[in-house]
Amino acid sequence: MQVISFRRHFSRNTLLLMFLVAALFAAAIAWKLDFLRSIYLEHQLTTLGLVVNGAILALFTLGVLRIIVIFLDYAREEAALARFIRNHDLGEENLLEGVPEHSLIARRYRTMEQLFESATPINQAALASTLLASESTRTSFPKYVSNILILTGVFGTIISLSIALIGASDLLENTVNVSGMGLVIHGMSTALSTTITAIVCYLFYGYFYLKLTDAQTNLLSAVEQVSATYLAPRFQVEPETTLYEFTGLVRSLQNLVNRMEKSHKLIMKVETQLLKAVDHYQERAERTDQEMVTIIELLRKGFRLRDDE
Repeated sequence: MQVISFRRHFSRNTLLLMFLVAALFAAAIAWKLDFLRSIYLEHQLTTLGLVVNGAILALFTLGVLRIIVIFLDYAREEAALARFIRNHDLGEENLLEGVPEHSLIARRYRTMEQLFESATPINQAALASTLLASESTRTSFPKYVSNILILTGVFGTIISLSIALIGASDLLENTVNVSGMGLVIHGMSTALSTTITAIVCYLFYGYFYLKLTDAQTNLLSAVEQVSATYLAPRFQVEPETTLYEFTGLVRSLQNLVNRMEKSHKLIMKVETQLLKAVDHYQERAERTDQEMVTIIELLRKGFRLRDDE
């Protein structure tokens, strides 16, 4: 029985960890709600902070939702692959019994089966590259969010500092300009809030994006292991395999010829013994006939019989 290095519940466990960490974040926010309200909502001279932070949270939420959807899909794929491996280990005639029709392993099985039936060489490397390219497109949006999420905080910081500079300019023009000082403080506060939002969101999102890539690697490597270990010997015929099988056939024929030679020698030996037995029987029969003739002659002489009697 072949052993496949495959973590069967990796995506499901990672998804549960994501929900647990999200619950901890929510508890921390509820605990420090008054402090966060003072930073993000109170004494805001403009809506810049709300807009930038809202954009960061919206981008973060979309990315997280996409990651959750992919994790759910990968959890189903892992369950399908585990069922396929169990069917093989149990010796099931139909390896796709209980395996979803549109799962990766089911599609790989049908692809290799069709190539085998059409007598087309199976290029395992090409199949692996195609699958990897196809699955990479699924994580393009999470990758995009991961790349620009921290930049949104930097963007908000730059805009906020620009507002602070405007306030400082007004303050310098008029030494008694309260609005200018307020604008400076507002700009610095907004810069701080957007940076905090972007960093916290990136810490959460970046970790689980890396776990998503790990889940993808775990699944795809398991599919390739199953293909190479279970499916290739079933469908793929290579020159090395054919030569090995032909060598085994020649050895079997040699063993058969040796057995036939031994059987022939045994038959010849039995035939020789039968011929000797027949010769011996003929000699005994001739001797018996002679003895019978002698006995008849003796009886005839003893009873003084004539030859016609």
